[in-house]
Amino acid sequence: MSELGAALRLERSGHDWTGELSDDWAIGTATNGGLLMALAGKAAAGCSVAGGGHRDPLSLSAVFLSPGGPGPVLLRPTILRVGRSMTTAQVSVIQQDDGDEVERLRAHVTLGDLDRYAEPVLKTVAAPSIPSPEQCASAKDAPPNVLLDSGFLRRLDLRMDPATVGWALGTPSGAGELRGWLRLADGTDFDAVSLLLALDAFPPVSFDLGSVGWVPTVEFTGYVRGTPAPGWLQLRLHTEHVAGGLLNEDCQVWDSTGRLVAHSRQLASARFPASTAD
Repeated sequence: MSELGAALRLERSGHDWTGELSDDWAIGTATNGGLLMALAGKAAAGCSVAGGGHRDPLSLSAVFLSPGGPGPVLLRPTILRVGRSMTTAQVSVIQQDDGDEVERLRAHVTLGDLDRYAEPVLKTVAAPSIPSPEQCASAKDAPPNVLLDSGFLRRLDLRMDPATVGWALGTPSGAGELRGWLRLADGTDFDAVSLLLALDAFPPVSFDLGSVGWVPTVEFTGYVRGTPAPGWLQLRLHTEHVAGGLLNEDCQVWDSTGRLVAHSRQLASARFPASTAD
């Protein structure tokens, strides 16, 4: 089983699903939010199929209520509606804390048949022209302390466009844009569910604006538009509005054929040095 397959492994437990979170998918001490969303999408799909509904995640809208950490995790999906072309579900991601249930994330998921919505393409957005993965800066070249603090980063092969990596060297461009390539470190290809993880895999775009510290997500909405072809994913993150310590972050994902397969928008909170904020 692949590393991501193991991380997303769920077992049915009555009406719920159970899994296990580990430090292998953590940033610092908190489980990556994209992994929690992928788990929610998988639990929704499993519950939907069991009830005669649809399998593929089309959209997921989530609010993050508390940081996830290593240990058992409970997924509690509820089917809200089963229609002819789409199924709507709600999923709570829960962990125990001192004997009490603590909700980590709550999501609404719309499921359908991705093949039905793949063609015809009447309008789309092309991937930006960036250097090849071999010409981009690898996360493996990050300072050792960064790698030690991020099991999540070690699970990925992440390559950044050199034009958008100045923030890592202490010289953020101020443009509010990151571009690059992504694949899983063990060579496994992304599928429809794991695209929800890919949408939250890059560093926060606020780093390119000079933000400091943790950048927690307030609300996240992701859309899956197709099952990705094998190979590298290409990502572009950008922001259009930053004010009062909040920013929107938009992400677009193209597969190895150049087809847009996922996109998202999130509202996030960020801290900036006083000189920047002024």
